[in-house]
Amino acid sequence: MKQIENGAFATAKYVRMAPRKVRLVVDQIRDKSVNQALELLQFANVAAATPVEKVLRSAVANAENNNNLRANNLVVTKAYVDEGPTLRRIRPRAKGSASRINKRTSHITIVVALRKEA
Repeated sequence: MKQIENGAFATAKYVRMAPRKVRLVVDQIRDKSVNQALELLQFANVAAATPVEKVLRSAVANAENNNNLRANNLVVTKAYVDEGPTLRRIRPRAKGSASRINKRTSHITIVVALRKEA
């Protein structure tokens, strides 16, 4: 596990949600304090908010346990979603043909670090 100076990170892989939908949620919490980000995710009326919140809580726990940092002083410095492998399924169509259904997966990564004092 790679170390991040004055911070920590967490990753959730193979989340069964399209990356495009998860990115909408992740873009909202970037550069926010952890408390603000958790509040946003708690009241977001989007299915993608649940796994993102889980990853954020994991990153905060990693910072507290591994680096002895306080959750109140942490900020979401990086948050990004990469595309995972796509599950390809077939749906029967008219006249014996078939069409493909792509079930996309996401890899969610969130990095938290100490707040920079101005």
